[in-house]
Amino acid sequence: MHLMYEVIPESQAESCRELCNELMLFQKSKASIAPERFDSMNFETRLLPSIENADHNYLVIVKDPEKNEEIIAYVYTNISPKEAYSNDFAKFFDLSSVQNENVGCLSQFYIKEGYRQFGIGSNLDSMSMEWLATFEDVEDYFVFTSNGNQEALAFYQKKGFTISHDILDGFITVLRRKA
Repeated sequence: MHLMYEVIPESQAESCRELCNELMLFQKSKASIAPERFDSMNFETRLLPSIENADHNYLVIVKDPEKNEEIIAYVYTNISPKEAYSNDFAKFFDLSSVQNENVGCLSQFYIKEGYRQFGIGSNLDSMSMEWLATFEDVEDYFVFTSNGNQEALAFYQKKGFTISHDILDGFITVLRRKA
């Protein structure tokens, strides 16, 4: 399978709208704890605010040239001040456990059904980790998985992340990795 990986500027984030919304529906379908929380989560409420609040953004889309370059996967990774992860929605981690001012976050990751198990996830993870490693002042990387998504949890653990804790009564599992 020949696919095209393309790093896009945040000004082209709109191209991720459909997949971001599909990701939220996918997470809701997996959730056993408070699936209704996903009802208000979409491109406008999740991806755009994250991009606006981050210091540095990294967006990668994957296109299938055999299907008119349809976007079939994306990853959104960012560098943000650690304080951004303590807000009205939740306190994602103990801020005192992070020595530096900024953290890296593999924030959104989605591959369309039918394209999973072809190594796309590993490629996107590698690209994200290589990008994060260019920030020498960032030592802590986080991933937040929604409840019920055991496949994502296992994937990130295989990639070196360890479970740190749950938040929102188990709605989200926080995984952490050192640079």
